[in-house]
Amino acid sequence: MKTFIVIAIIYLIIINVIAFALMGIDKARAQKQKWRIPEKTLFLPVILGGGIGGIAGMLVFRHKTKHWYFAVGFPLIFIIEVIIAAAAVCLSLTTDIFC
Repeated sequence: MKTFIVIAIIYLIIINVIAFALMGIDKARAQKQKWRIPEKTLFLPVILGGGIGGIAGMLVFRHKTKHWYFAVGFPLIFIIEVIIAAAAVCLSLTTDIFC
């Protein structure tokens, strides 16, 4: 179980760094009027657990903040992931459905 937790933490760090970096790269490309990263690609790491990195990238680089599906979608995905993670931890610690 301890190994799984370490692997999960490393995975979350990596996916959040990727989400953050993609937002920064896309912002830099937008400023230089170069080819952009597709929006579905920006959403993918967020859906895979990089909610904090995506939100941080959006705020730090001031990128995609005016698009409602980013401004609402990233935090909503993050909240859903936190609920799922909390439920998984709760269920792994006890068999009581109401932790």
